Amino acid sequence: MTDIVIEKMARTLCDYCAEIQHDETVFIQSTTLAVPLVEALYAECIKKGAHPEISLRSGNMQNLFFTYAQEHQLTYCSPFMRHIAETVDVIITILADFNVKQFTNVDPKKLALRSKAHESISSTILERTHRGEMRWNLAAFPTHALAQEASMSLLEYQEFVYQACFLDRADPVTEWKALSAKQEKIASYLDTKSELHITGEDTDLTMEIKGRKWINSDGKRNFPSGEVFTGPVETTAEGTIRFTYPGIYMGKEIENISLTFEEGKVINAHAQRGETLLEEMLSIDEGARRIGEIAVGTNYGIDRFTKNILFDEKIGGTIHLALGRSMPDSGGKNMSAIHWDLLKDMKKGGKLYADGELFYEQGKFLI
Repeated sequence: MTDIVIEKMARTLCDYCAEIQHDETVFIQSTTLAVPLVEALYAECIKKGAHPEISLRSGNMQNLFFTYAQEHQLTYCSPFMRHIAETVDVIITILADFNVKQFTNVDPKKLALRSKAHESISSTILERTHRGEMRWNLAAFPTHALAQEASMSLLEYQEFVYQACFLDRADPVTEWKALSAKQEKIASYLDTKSELHITGEDTDLTMEIKGRKWINSDGKRNFPSGEVFTGPVETTAEGTIRFTYPGIYMGKEIENISLTFEEGKVINAHAQRGETLLEEMLSIDEGARRIGEIAVGTNYGIDRFTKNILFDEKIGGTIHLALGRSMPDSGGKNMSAIHWDLLKDMKKGGKLYADGELFYEQGKFLI
């Protein structure tokens, strides 16, 4: 991206997404590939009188860790990261991968142990956010690896990110506020409902949503964003759902996933490819077999699957559910070391009913 676009993205992240304030502590983490954006963010934080701290990772660090780490290192929870989670005002994470396939040959058990070790940190961040004690945002910086994964050139991918974040508009913040207003109407409608029913290709799934809060995800925590979501009542999911797109976890793909639920728990799980990893994920802990989130994507500016869930889960015309940890803001109570989003295209025959009322069909809202 050009310097002008990077500066616009940094200003939008600081002014709208993270709302950086005077004297706040800000932790910015990414890889060395995102230095241009990190520096621009750093400058904006300084201008606002905040206190930014930076953490940058090189391309080989994670691979070196999983190659040589012993079990006590895989299960180690860093006191430094715990301190950041417990004290900082804002965390901004910039995805900027060197190689999205670097974990392809890593033992799934190692990945599961590492996820479980970080559970307490993730829980602390979510609980502090729920209490209004901190804010966080996850964004992306275009790299060759991300572009290749999306089957685009770097220039094409830069333009894709640019448009998905509304950075091609004269005033991105105004555009995000307009999307927020539209989503708020959807969330308010669903807040009054008790049951959600999903139908579609190889799919017939119901769950209770009574008493749960639908969240308007409008760029404040993900950038880009564009979804409404909630945490369904944990013991109520009944039926089967098949996911159109591959489930991706740390660069590994699991294709054609089908899950059957009974009393809220996955009782049958199948995949055309990657079924061993699927079983490893479901076996991480008790909460991994339950739904922590159900969501509808609303960003029709994201018009293709890129194998990057930050973008893919927002695709207009799709739904996704997350196995594992609930977001506390939604009222969800499921606890797990994972929060794994799985995506389904609804544009071909998909329907959503709330308390028996059809409100979404063929990828479009009817309300």
